[in-house]
Amino acid sequence: MNGAATEDSGGPAWGFGPSLRLHKTDEFSSVFAFRRVVRGRYFALHYAPCRTDEPRLGLVVAKKLARRAVLRNLVKRIGRDVFRHAHASLPRYDVVLRLSAPLASVTKRQMREDMLGLFGRLPR
Repeated sequence: MNGAATEDSGGPAWGFGPSLRLHKTDEFSSVFAFRRVVRGRYFALHYAPCRTDEPRLGLVVAKKLARRAVLRNLVKRIGRDVFRHAHASLPRYDVVLRLSAPLASVTKRQMREDMLGLFGRLPR
């Protein structure tokens, strides 16, 4: 193991396993169809009550707003990390974090702060 605690070792699981993700198109569609959204400066956080015991995350980063794959992957990586750290305090929702504005001169810190603000504004 590389020092990360797992569910089997009794420590907290800090990973982003399959149970924390939205996988299927139907899962994404049901969140968008619920039509509840919290908007930030660069991102929109769509949410719907989930049928599982814990919140799940889906990410949508359009090529139109982030042309380079490197930037799209960075946005998704930061989104997963923010979700992973906030997971324990989040209400039970399926959430889709969607990029809603171009990221021309945005820093990683600004992206992270916008995402954290959105997760903090989810209704309880």
